[in-house]
Amino acid sequence: MNIERRKFLASIGGAGAVAALSHEDRAEALEHYMTRQLGRTVPAAQPGRGGQAGQDERSPRGTGRLFTPQPEPWGPMPERPTLIDFFNHRFGATARHVLQSATHAVETGQPERTVFACLIHDVTQGLMRVDHGYWGAQLFAPYVDERVSWAVKYHQPLRFFPDESVGYEYPEMYNRIYGVDYEPDEYIKADHEFARNHRYYMEARLVTVNDQYAFDENAREIEIEEFTDVIGRQFRQPREGLGFDNSPVAHMWRSMMFPDNPL
Repeated sequence: MNIERRKFLASIGGAGAVAALSHEDRAEALEHYMTRQLGRTVPAAQPGRGGQAGQDERSPRGTGRLFTPQPEPWGPMPERPTLIDFFNHRFGATARHVLQSATHAVETGQPERTVFACLIHDVTQGLMRVDHGYWGAQLFAPYVDERVSWAVKYHQPLRFFPDESVGYEYPEMYNRIYGVDYEPDEYIKADHEFARNHRYYMEARLVTVNDQYAFDENAREIEIEEFTDVIGRQFRQPREGLGFDNSPVAHMWRSMMFPDNPL
């Protein structure tokens, strides 16, 4: 993806705002910007159905927000929503990116478990921009193989550490945009070290390998239905519907359905 440095910096408040950001905040802001630039419209905040309205899109600070305001209201969700329903009605701009990532994983012959991890690794950016990998792992843990949720969590700290064995390099875009190497926060360094020595290391590393290829503005439009069979095998869909199955994370799915509910 061709990112214009000037436009990106303006989108987060200019050089002064960037200087006040930690390196992790800068990394999250750039990835969020690239995802949104893929062009899928995210519906707007509306009472009872939409996201947190009235906030400046350029503001890079804070703990994140539920959905970025857009021109159109959220559509209704089915009574017993499935993961595919969330892709079609709630994941918005992040959906196009992860669909590209999963497709790249298929094309490079990755195991189906890796394909599915790529399919869900960034979807929580629409819910919470900060530590999106950690949020995503928690959101999906009750419904997937533990290796999948592990991969989603640890793809975040692994993103900025090269691994020559799989041809993964430090993303040059971060040098080009910010002019400095990424200096991870201490918890990111610690989690990278932990993941690097874990038996599941390659589960997360393969997500990062396929992640960086998946910001192609000219790629064909990919529909989530192309992955129906993969989802059926890799995701335990509750019969009550996501958000209504009394799981430890049901409230997170409900928050995506009804982010403006006052009670």
